[in-house]
Amino acid sequence: MNNVQEESLRDQKKNRRRLQILEIARGIIASKGLRSLKVRDVAEAAGCSVGSVYNEFGDFDGVILTVNRETVQALTARLRGVPADEPVRQLYGLAETYLEFFAEHANLLRSLFEHRMEDDRPYPDDILQMVMDAFALMHPPLVRLLPDADDVKIALLSRTLFSAVHGIISLGLEERMVAVPPQMLRQQVEQFLDAHLVGLGIVPPR
Repeated sequence: MNNVQEESLRDQKKNRRRLQILEIARGIIASKGLRSLKVRDVAEAAGCSVGSVYNEFGDFDGVILTVNRETVQALTARLRGVPADEPVRQLYGLAETYLEFFAEHANLLRSLFEHRMEDDRPYPDDILQMVMDAFALMHPPLVRLLPDADDVKIALLSRTLFSAVHGIISLGLEERMVAVPPQMLRQQVEQFLDAHLVGLGIVPPR
């Protein structure tokens, strides 16, 4: 076996180990929550040392951040699939899609917002931007509905709407506070949007 082949095999093994570590970490977060994720448990399940985990991702934050990146990418892809032909219905569709994604991946999505970096290091800008990009998907329908509003107002409004929808859903699905049944939670989100849109002079869909 020549050097090129040996290097290729090493790279393949390294990639397999990296994917395995991520799959294990994602599974623990999804089933038990971020607080249950321990580097030793991940290393043991992956059949490698703690040092190997650090070598692959720099530190344990690197593992969590990679999982979080994948989560927000999956969320954004789902949100981008909401039909954009009618702006009011698009807003309701974005909220409903967010609810569905949150219900399916509650712990993974909570990890995105709950994770704090070790040693108070700043959260990576790229993930913050990805989250803001997801929030900004409410921007285009609001522009169509409020053509006279300036861009700054629309940006703040889209962020406020998304944050409020997130809060309603997050608390509604929190089992420690007695989770709200899915259909009732959907109605609460719709009622919030109804009231907010009426306040903006926009007629909700019938």
